[in-house]
Amino acid sequence: MLESRRIRVLIAKPGLDGHDRGAKVVARGLRDAGFEVIYTGIRRTPAEIAETALQEDVDVVGLSILSGAHMELIPLVLEELKKRGIEPNKDVLVLVGGIIPKDDAEKLLKMGVSMIFGPGTRLSEIVDFIKKEVEKLRDDL
Repeated sequence: MLESRRIRVLIAKPGLDGHDRGAKVVARGLRDAGFEVIYTGIRRTPAEIAETALQEDVDVVGLSILSGAHMELIPLVLEELKKRGIEPNKDVLVLVGGIIPKDDAEKLLKMGVSMIFGPGTRLSEIVDFIKKEVEKLRDDL
């Protein structure tokens, strides 16, 4: 039987996007909900994010992106995770927060993003989603 541990969430800001207020609010809210949160800060490369996910053995990779470069950066993060043997939706959840157009959101979900949370999403909705989906991942182990 696997030892139960707190859910570990990595919050990262890929690319040149320097607006991190939302990421910090989510990180604090997830911590207050009982999750262990690792916040990488702003301007991280996809490789840095994936390496941190590996080193920290996280259950969730949360990407906050408001720069409009989501279709370039998120696929690179997914690729870097896979290079390290981390399979999205099997080993970790990959969540995206930001302003993502509907067509792009559909493409990102097909690529392996687990869920996209737009502006105004209630923190309780994010917490509930993570708890439910991480439990499923752990049950599959």
